[in-house]
Amino acid sequence: MKALISRKIGMTSIITEDGTVQPVTLLDINENVVIGHRSIEKDGYISTIIGYGKAKKINKPMQGMLKDSKATPAIIKEFRLKNEDIQETNVGDQLKADVFNVGENVTVTGTSKGKGWAGTIKRHNFHRGRKTHGGRSYRRVGSIGSMYPQHILKGKKMAGRMGHEQVTAHNLKVAIVDNNSNTIGLIGSVPGPKKGIVLIRGAN
Repeated sequence: MKALISRKIGMTSIITEDGTVQPVTLLDINENVVIGHRSIEKDGYISTIIGYGKAKKINKPMQGMLKDSKATPAIIKEFRLKNEDIQETNVGDQLKADVFNVGENVTVTGTSKGKGWAGTIKRHNFHRGRKTHGGRSYRRVGSIGSMYPQHILKGKKMAGRMGHEQVTAHNLKVAIVDNNSNTIGLIGSVPGPKKGIVLIRGAN
C-alpha cells in the first residue's frame, strides 16, 4: 500500500540531464503514522488509516481509536485498498518519503484555491456580449429559461462561488525523494494553496 498525507510547501524547478527546466511542487511528509486497518472479515472492505501532524487536543472517543498507535495526529484519512493489495504496514509504523520512488507516477488529491464569487465568464468561460449596435449585456448571464418548466433547472451554469473544491490530478511523476527532510517533489502543479493538505497515493 502506497499512500501518504502531505502538506504543500511550494514550487521550485529542477534541471534534468538533458538540460531542460521542469517545475516541481514540494510536499512535506513529516509525521505520517499508521493509525489502523480495516478488513473484509470485520468491516467488509480493506483500507489503511493514516494520521498526519500533531493535534493540540484529542477528545476521548479519538483517544480510544489512537490507543494502539500512541499517536496524536491532527489529520486522519482512510485510504481504500483493493482486495489483492497486501497491507505491509503495522499500527504505529512511521511512513517516510521513501514510500515512493523517483520516476514513479502518483495520484494526488487536494482542495483547490477559493476564488470567491465569480460571474459566468470567469467561472464557466461564457462569451462576452457585444459592445456595439445598442448592446447592453456585456457580462450578463442572459436568458436562464423564461417559459416551461417555470423554474430554473438544477445545475444551470450561473454566477456563484468558484474554487475551494476537491480536485484530483492523475499520473504526476515523482522527481525528488528526500528522506533527510522527508520531502517529495512532483513534476507539475498540485491543487491547493501553500500549506494545503494533499493526499498522495500510487497511480495504479
